[in-house]
Amino acid sequence: MLLLLIKRLFGKPGSGGNARNGAQEPPETVVARIRAGDDALRESFIADYRPYIAKAASRFCKRYIDPSRDDEYSIALAAFNEAIDGYDDDAGKSFLGFADTVIRRRLIDYVRKEQRHARSLPMSAFEGEQSGESPVNAAETAGAMDAYVTERLSESRRLEIEALAERLERCGISFTDLADRSPRHADSRAMLLGISAELASRPELMAAMERHGRLPIKELMEYCRVSRKTLERNRKYIMATALILSGDFPLLQSYLQPAVQEAAASKEVGS
Repeated sequence: MLLLLIKRLFGKPGSGGNARNGAQEPPETVVARIRAGDDALRESFIADYRPYIAKAASRFCKRYIDPSRDDEYSIALAAFNEAIDGYDDDAGKSFLGFADTVIRRRLIDYVRKEQRHARSLPMSAFEGEQSGESPVNAAETAGAMDAYVTERLSESRRLEIEALAERLERCGISFTDLADRSPRHADSRAMLLGISAELASRPELMAAMERHGRLPIKELMEYCRVSRKTLERNRKYIMATALILSGDFPLLQSYLQPAVQEAAASKEVGS
């Protein structure tokens, strides 16, 4: 029902590429005007970028997404609209890069939800008829959905790891370094992830770190009240996890998020 409503609100996909209502302006400029209250511009801006939205959904799904009937397109469309409201130009990232991240996050949520649904089918759904034809074993459909979701998530994870490897390399860090230097104890990991989260929340420090390939030790000593020795000894781990937390890595972030939340809760209790 929600997906049908979204389709009705936004209409059929436009051709894209025309210059309506500022489409020739940089997307960041158009988004700023929309955020300032130009609601009519929002509609035309989304219409101009429907081909981009469809392409982003198709790229994630590894198949052609039909805007007129595929739920994935409606989800991507809603995510693009969400990105307009959530974009922060002070973060130093392009709007389309940010929108692509939001679209990917929402599609990941969608395929995970579909996977859970397929796994929870009642026994009564395992035998039935489809369009008056021969009985269909719904368990096979559930298995196919499970395999599809697993494949999509695996591919997305692979792409995230490749992108992370490039950013790590610019900081002189390899995955071998991380395997050798990762903290063994849960309390140590929680403490270091708290430092990483603090670093990731400060775009100016992240930009300086990536520019120079060095951990901003002096600033972190001030913000986190931690010793220089701790920062220097765990430099590569902090830098790598901060890159994950601040980047376009929703799947990799999901592995770190519970520990980050635990670290934040511990900090609140201790404050």
